[in-house]
Amino acid sequence: MVRLVGALALSLLATAIMALSTAGATAQVQASGEQRASRYLESIRRQPPLLLAFLRAMPKGGDLHNHLSGAIYAESFIDYAAESGLCVDHTTSVLIAPPCDPCDKYVNKPAIACAYKDHVLYNQIVDAWSMRNWIPGAESGHDHFFGTFDKFDLAARLHTGEMLAEASRRAAADHLLYLEMMHTADQMQSAQLGAQVGWVENLPALRDKLLAGGLKDVVASSRKKLDEDEAKMHSILKCGTQGADPGCGVTLRFLYQVLRGLPRESVFAQMLTGFELAQADSRVEGLNLVMPEDWYIPMHDFDLHMHMLDYLHEMYPKVHISLHAGELALGLVPPEGLRFHIRESIEHGHAERIGHGASVMQEKEALQLLREMAQRGILVEICLTSNDVILGVRGEDHPFPAYRQYGVPLALATDDEGVSRSDMTNEYLRAVQSYDLNYDDLKRLARQSLEHSFLPGSSLWEETREFGRVEACAGDEPGRRKLSNACQKFLDSSERARTQWALEAEFAKFESKF
Repeated sequence: MVRLVGALALSLLATAIMALSTAGATAQVQASGEQRASRYLESIRRQPPLLLAFLRAMPKGGDLHNHLSGAIYAESFIDYAAESGLCVDHTTSVLIAPPCDPCDKYVNKPAIACAYKDHVLYNQIVDAWSMRNWIPGAESGHDHFFGTFDKFDLAARLHTGEMLAEASRRAAADHLLYLEMMHTADQMQSAQLGAQVGWVENLPALRDKLLAGGLKDVVASSRKKLDEDEAKMHSILKCGTQGADPGCGVTLRFLYQVLRGLPRESVFAQMLTGFELAQADSRVEGLNLVMPEDWYIPMHDFDLHMHMLDYLHEMYPKVHISLHAGELALGLVPPEGLRFHIRESIEHGHAERIGHGASVMQEKEALQLLREMAQRGILVEICLTSNDVILGVRGEDHPFPAYRQYGVPLALATDDEGVSRSDMTNEYLRAVQSYDLNYDDLKRLARQSLEHSFLPGSSLWEETREFGRVEACAGDEPGRRKLSNACQKFLDSSERARTQWALEAEFAKFESKF
């Protein structure tokens, strides 16, 4: 009897184990692709090489904070400069117009092509034009970073089409669908016009003088130059052919960048050009103010710049505005200079998004500001690598967790990936490793980047807390070829929603691999 009971118990145990095993297998099969991708991420979280591969392949939405001139790697600029026959100052690494010294006996002005046969010169140039091998010491990361642009500027002005091709190709490799490039598309014509017209205290009168003095012609020539540059980009990428580069599939839009460090008459002329250009050309969605926020003119004229934007926003209410604000750190400027830039950029500069926002906790009534940004849906373009190398703000010192805690919408961005020697994948890697983000967090960042893009049209999302889709597409599955008539009609009506739907399809494809 004892043996019979023991045998029966063993039999029941075996049956139970088999049932549990079957149930476990069924649950694994029934787990969604999103859940499987999430579990895989957790399993490789402490294995950087595998984590990098996962993040490289993951769809990432859009890059909303990307300066075209800073997006290009130094090696490409060397090629562009060599193609144009430019010289380089051997001491400062600044590009110079020809004639150049011969390679075999140059003193201080060799043709940059000489660097192809002189590895010391080549490496010197790459280091001077980027953050590669920068070592903290006599020169700060801030100064080295911002000092790079004047060095390669001559090549950048001559090769915009090639630069657009490189930026689009790298975005596609990072599994981005959308790029908003900051670009001074008129090649400084409006700044020169502003200097010629001069300063007038009355902004409406100054606007009238600029429009009458040739600013409309600047806008027209800028649009023509964009046509030429995009045509060059499409040619390089072989768009429209069977051998088209994946970069052709990246949607590219522009923000006109205003150089806030110029004299006030030139700053206003550039602002006006940005508003006029965005109103005239759908490729230009808005404008942004660039150059170091801590320099004298950006600090001294900050209130004036916000007054200019306030006036021009009233004149051109449909033009989008994203502003660099809070790209500052304690010690870079006096404490009082840290107290108001983000708030003023939102409340008087009409910024719909804030770039960087690294000094937000130094703002007056910082927690109230965070609540206001969350309530108004003001997204912050988070540039982790840039904030580290320029400001020394990283890890626990960065306000990224505070923004998340208060519900401020966020998106990761590259800023100047060529100068920083980074890309969007490594921005995501830094975010995961620094802040222990899970897969749901990463999808939220990617989705928010398109939700807060300046693409026209209605959003795919009814709400963004749980990302519930609009009723028209609620029953449709991303990645399926056949859509309901209601969903197809909705997507046809909105470029924003189409791009968001494409991201969801990419997520479905990515998650199906796990």
